[in-house]
Amino acid sequence: MTDITDILPPGATNQIRHHKQTPLELARRIIFIIIGAILVAVSLEIFLVPNSIIDGGITGISIMTSYLTKIPIGVFLFLFNLPFLILGYKTIGKTFAFSTLLGVIVLSISTTLLHPVQAFTDDIFLAAVFGGIFLGAGTGIVIRAGGSLDGTEIVAILLNRKLPFSVGETVMFINFFILGSAGFVYSWDRAMFSLIAYYIAFKVIDLTLEGFDESKSCWIISDLHKDIGDAIYARLGRGVTLLHGEGGYAGDQKKVIFCVITRLEETKLKSIVNELDPTAFLAVGNIHDVKGGRFKKKDIH
Repeated sequence: MTDITDILPPGATNQIRHHKQTPLELARRIIFIIIGAILVAVSLEIFLVPNSIIDGGITGISIMTSYLTKIPIGVFLFLFNLPFLILGYKTIGKTFAFSTLLGVIVLSISTTLLHPVQAFTDDIFLAAVFGGIFLGAGTGIVIRAGGSLDGTEIVAILLNRKLPFSVGETVMFINFFILGSAGFVYSWDRAMFSLIAYYIAFKVIDLTLEGFDESKSCWIISDLHKDIGDAIYARLGRGVTLLHGEGGYAGDQKKVIFCVITRLEETKLKSIVNELDPTAFLAVGNIHDVKGGRFKKKDIH
């Protein structure tokens, strides 16, 4: 469903194998995996499947197989994912494998229980939009809890070790054929709506993982670094760090302001810099994780 590298950065597999969870951490992980899997089940049975819209990966294959055989989708979700779960247990780690197994079991049971429920809408566009939202939110919650709901991601991780393609590229390549096959099983307009739902889910997954309060790093080069730094602290409540820089061409000495802000504060910071020094150099980039340094905003009165 999404790029598993969001939860498995380099070296993370070792952490998964060796980190001992407290009972509270374990309970929290289980609860979030259950909630996420239920949301995905709602997406499938209430919005997508009744309107012949599919998802990527094993879920998409399960949807189409269920449509052709008239067997509940939950059966195929479990059976098709099972070999990949065994493979993931042996190659990635037991914590990840058990988390994924829990998610798949809850997803399979939930889709079976929700199958008799009537779809909320027969408007295919609304089904694609809201199905994508629920799908992305549920998948994102499961990923944040350290699990997954789709075996194709495990395959992508293993192929990434032997092929010059990233996990995300491999997943997208596989899903391209799975989503495209919906045109043969259903119709080509259903395949296009499936792509819309998949894109929305992809964006909602990012939002769920990063949150509305996504952090951003800011690099500012200006001769008025002292004034800009003071203004950022006074008006945004953010501390700044002054770094020593040297021009690569002229060799002149510069002060570089570095600070971390939230996405909601980006516009305000740009206005501060433009107000004090319109000629200043400003670069803003996304940050997925911020630890330490008292990042919480200070109260400014």
